[in-house]
Amino acid sequence: MFVAEQGLFDETDRDRWDDTALHVVAVAEGEVIGAVRLYQLDEAGLWQGDRLSVSANARKLRAGGPLVRFAVKTAGELGGHLMIARIQAPIVPLFRFLGWERVGGLIDYRGVAHQRMTIPLSGAEPMFLEERYEWALGVGVPG
Repeated sequence: MFVAEQGLFDETDRDRWDDTALHVVAVAEGEVIGAVRLYQLDEAGLWQGDRLSVSANARKLRAGGPLVRFAVKTAGELGGHLMIARIQAPIVPLFRFLGWERVGGLIDYRGVAHQRMTIPLSGAEPMFLEERYEWALGVGVPG
């Protein structure tokens, strides 16, 4: 999706996180219709969610919400306290509906408008404040 459909990457979207990330897929009638990946960024419980995708033919099935909920639940069950993500601007309302909060304004990521967002995970502690994770959110750091 990110290579062929959206052109965000030239040949592949594989990166250094792929070997350790949890990759989740949604299947309907034997066909993969969506995916998301999640991975831990630090020992304190900061997680990243990204590469959410739902096939064009299956978007009407609204598989994105359950994939996001599963990723958030899983990261929390694995000891996470906070999940961060860069969300493409058109699907920010979905993430807001799912309980995510915006961090700052829109940013450019690979030529597409994205919104940095966060959500506390199960058992999140009050000490996990946005300002402690500016490095992970890219706040004040060039693109």
